[in-house]
Amino acid sequence: MTSLLIPYPEIDPVLIHLGPFAIRWYALAYIAGLVIGWRVMRRVCEQPPKILSPEKIDDFLLWAALGVILGGRIGYVLFYKPSFFLANPLQIFTLWEGGMSFHGGLLGVIVAIITYALRNNTSPFMLSDLVAIVTPVGLFFGRIANFINGELWGRPSDVPWAMVFPRGGPEPRHPSQLYQAFFEGVVLLTVVVLVWRLTDGRRRPGLVTGTFCAGYGMARIVGELFREPDSFLGFLLGTSWLSMGMVLSLPMVLFGLALIVRAYRRPAIA
Repeated sequence: MTSLLIPYPEIDPVLIHLGPFAIRWYALAYIAGLVIGWRVMRRVCEQPPKILSPEKIDDFLLWAALGVILGGRIGYVLFYKPSFFLANPLQIFTLWEGGMSFHGGLLGVIVAIITYALRNNTSPFMLSDLVAIVTPVGLFFGRIANFINGELWGRPSDVPWAMVFPRGGPEPRHPSQLYQAFFEGVVLLTVVVLVWRLTDGRRRPGLVTGTFCAGYGMARIVGELFREPDSFLGFLLGTSWLSMGMVLSLPMVLFGLALIVRAYRRPAIA
């Protein structure tokens, strides 16, 4: 192992204590992602083709927030620790301790998008394209919060920028949360914005959504190569590399590619 380690910047996961209450970086990450995404969606929705009014986007924010939180938590319970939560059902509500599944949150947002779009007589794919543009912002903040919490660390490594995480044992590890913040946040945001602005993506419902799904799935699979699998799951199928995150991301890649093909097989809207 290398001796040229970058010290892990131990940041208190709690930003502010207010008596018995605490404001955590983890919660702020979700709030920042939702608020910034909402503001961006308000601006984008006014560009042609106009999908919903800014006021309708305001209403959708609550739907999206519920989809992210409820779907993310339910997904974590079902995908990662079903036996634990079955034995300790009250622990399902301890959101401040972490434990959210992106794939579950995605399913929750899909339900919110479809329901809200149908209630407002608009195309679910056109609304999902708006959501796809801003989702990488929330992913970026979420991964940074993971890093601050010292959780979801990487696999042991001797790279010069390896870090020893307080709860990760004595071995230097990849700061994989930062890798994922870059690929799932910065790179993915750049890709979906370019598709929206430089192609006819805005006139092909589902194209931006498909680009996001395929791009996130690939970014997540790459990130999982550096991330330590959850201790209660480990590697799957007797391998030394296959993780639950990869298994859940592969269908996203296939689904995203199918949406891209679908978007180009249909005529662009006027």
